Amino acid sequence: MTVNVDVQTFSHFINGKWEQTSSGETFDVFNPATGELVAKVAKGTVADVDRAVKAARSAFDKSDWKNMKPKERAKVLFAISYKIAEHAQELAYLEAISSGGTVRRIGNSDILQMVDLFQTLANFTLEYPFSETLPVPPFPGPAHNFIWREPIGVCAAITPWNLPMVIATWKIGPALAMGNTIVIKPASYTPLSTLKLAEIISEVVPPGVINVVTGAGAEVGEALVNHPEVDKVAFTGSTEVGRRIMGLAAGTIKNTTLGLGGKSPNILLEDVDLSIALPGSLFGVFLHSGQLCESGTRLFVPDALYDQVVAGLTALASNLKLGNPLDPTTDVGPVISKKQKEAILGFIDSGKQEGATLVCGGKEVIVPGCEQGHFIEPTIFTNVTNDMKIAQEEIFGPVLCVIRYSELDEAIQMANDTIYGLAAGVWTRDVNKAYEVARKLQAGVVWINDWHMFRSDAPFGGYKQSGIGREMGKHSLDAYTQLKHVHTSMSPELERRSWYGILFGQN
Repeated sequence: MTVNVDVQTFSHFINGKWEQTSSGETFDVFNPATGELVAKVAKGTVADVDRAVKAARSAFDKSDWKNMKPKERAKVLFAISYKIAEHAQELAYLEAISSGGTVRRIGNSDILQMVDLFQTLANFTLEYPFSETLPVPPFPGPAHNFIWREPIGVCAAITPWNLPMVIATWKIGPALAMGNTIVIKPASYTPLSTLKLAEIISEVVPPGVINVVTGAGAEVGEALVNHPEVDKVAFTGSTEVGRRIMGLAAGTIKNTTLGLGGKSPNILLEDVDLSIALPGSLFGVFLHSGQLCESGTRLFVPDALYDQVVAGLTALASNLKLGNPLDPTTDVGPVISKKQKEAILGFIDSGKQEGATLVCGGKEVIVPGCEQGHFIEPTIFTNVTNDMKIAQEEIFGPVLCVIRYSELDEAIQMANDTIYGLAAGVWTRDVNKAYEVARKLQAGVVWINDWHMFRSDAPFGGYKQSGIGREMGKHSLDAYTQLKHVHTSMSPELERRSWYGILFGQN
């Protein structure tokens, strides 16, 4: 992939075209691997949000978009999938230079997931129960009753910096599939790929159906959540910010979907196949430098295997190659920013101070050719207890906590002893035992003998403070609709309407 060092300029994308911000100001986007300035992006205002919402409202109210037949809507979703595949290289490049995700991961996973999501939703749309006929009721009288599912209206999507494109599609896909319009506020670190994604989607949907306003969460994000013409908010990010959004959305009683933090437990059973479980567990925590909300950051290991597991993990982690994400041979890229790097290093210091043993990594790394980048070695702590800060708080970096257990019930209890409940994992040769453990784990997804296995046809979301609602899968479509019950009486004569006697008595 050719490296383009030119600084690009991006405006908002509103009503099918590029629009300058009302403030005339921009903010800078930097490559986290090199520290280079890669783009200047419009700094949004409340007025810009209002323009975008009004464009989305007009597209919803005044076009045939919301009334499109399922067969035609499925064609649109398939067309979007083809557009994503057509622009895969540019999308991957924009994502890599701003998020630090490796092109190897983006090209071999993210793009494929996005294409598959739109195609899966297209097929779901063809089968979706937009109208459901209820049985004729025996009481109070003969009637036809229907349940209609209708689009909810203007949706706001606020997306994070770790997987900006993929997570944006988790919101764009079901919103469009159900006939809604959408305004997206991408994270300020990583707006580039989302802007390009909106532009290519706009080629197959009416103007105003998809819009992007860039800028700070405190201004643009909160303006979206507060806007009286926004009907739904979908947010992915930290639990702390999720609480804030939930509180703001309450002011206008908005429908919300929240994908929040995690501290996901990964349990090895004594009969585990370590040849798969060791690389699988590291894949679960070090992919994208640990900057994935469902990363398996707590590894529970039985006493009998503890020393062997630690030695194996350390050997594997030590061989991971840190480097420029544009290099196809890079295993682990940078963390997103200097601020995030310092926060992760602070957690590592905390682990040492609380008595955990650092057996691998733990330091900032200077990568040749990327001397201004933000790299941290893959880090492993042993002798971790489940009450330590590094075992309870979301680090969002390449840090694994290895926790010893004696009895399986003890491991399950510790696994559930957290405010989070996003993901969990079990590794064993006994699948029936794995199902038994999975039943006891408080998590929205449980992976058995694997990790990060997202499916477009399966729901993803968390228990407890890991969020509200689910994304992907057919269940995600329900969150982008309103339910309407329509009752048609089939009693033509007043005398047959005995229930009116409840009010009128014998008169």
